[in-house]
Amino acid sequence: MVKSYLKIEEISKQYGKHPVLKGISFEVKKGEFLSFLGPSGCGKSTLIRVIAGLENPDTGRIFLDKNEITSIDTLNRNFGIVFQSYALFPNLTAYQNIEYGIRMKKLSNMEKKERIMNIIKLVDLEKSINKYPAEMSGGQQQRVALARVLVLDPCLLLLDEPLSALDAKVRGRLRKELKYIQEKIGVTTIMVTHDQEEALTMSDRIAVMYDGEIVQIGRPEEIYNTPSSLFVADFIGEINFIRESGSIKAIRPEHIELSDSDDCESIKTIVENCEFMGSSYRITLKPEELPDGCSDLLTMDVNTSLFARMNLNKNSVLSVRLPENKVITYQN
Repeated sequence: MVKSYLKIEEISKQYGKHPVLKGISFEVKKGEFLSFLGPSGCGKSTLIRVIAGLENPDTGRIFLDKNEITSIDTLNRNFGIVFQSYALFPNLTAYQNIEYGIRMKKLSNMEKKERIMNIIKLVDLEKSINKYPAEMSGGQQQRVALARVLVLDPCLLLLDEPLSALDAKVRGRLRKELKYIQEKIGVTTIMVTHDQEEALTMSDRIAVMYDGEIVQIGRPEEIYNTPSSLFVADFIGEINFIRESGSIKAIRPEHIELSDSDDCESIKTIVENCEFMGSSYRITLKPEELPDGCSDLLTMDVNTSLFARMNLNKNSVLSVRLPENKVITYQN
């Protein structure tokens, strides 16, 4: 069993009479990538600021490698922090911005230059080292902000919505690069994000937050396939809810299957809408005979090649089934 590296123990924080964090506890293994995921106002940014030492908790303790650091100030925690705003010095080149933080390190000039150049190569900035921030794209500026932190060799990397200011295509490319860099150097990382795709693709584990609490923590596959509550099921990805007396059943659109009309488990539906999603189509279905009092429309995903063969249009009749092993049941 891998020992805990960072331990958060019963952290609470409130502003005035408003509780923002409510007794949060969790552990992070060395080298792990953990994401805090949740809606705006759930407390995730406050939590990462408390871990960084930028906010003091009202109660609770923080341990790093078994040593308590709750009262240690930010500068002495040796944490690297990257925010949504790049906070680069506009009058310094990329190289000078990266060099700035390492100036006070007790290293020879040769050691400093070697470390800077290694990091520049790692984040793919070799062609931009003499550019000023205004001459660089958003993606390049974010690389500089990351390099400026990594050159200090932090024991923990904290990322607060690091990619949210970038457009979708650049964001997709950078998240792959960021994950590659994190794995290559092995730095323990915590990221705050409201982007589900970022959390699902980059994280070793995800902590889903709601109203100042962690409501589920686990591997991305666990969070997606076995959400512990209606909130997590609804917040992560697309899902169908089928309301019955005393319970609510849930199933992902991609798990609904086509069936023969004479199948005893089939549900006869009417096609209401078809949306092109790129690699698949999302079909909205209205059950003809609502099962067990179901009053909900169903959405079903099928790949484009299958959709082409189905020759569907609005008001087509389609028989589907809900595989029992893919249905999650929640009690009301």
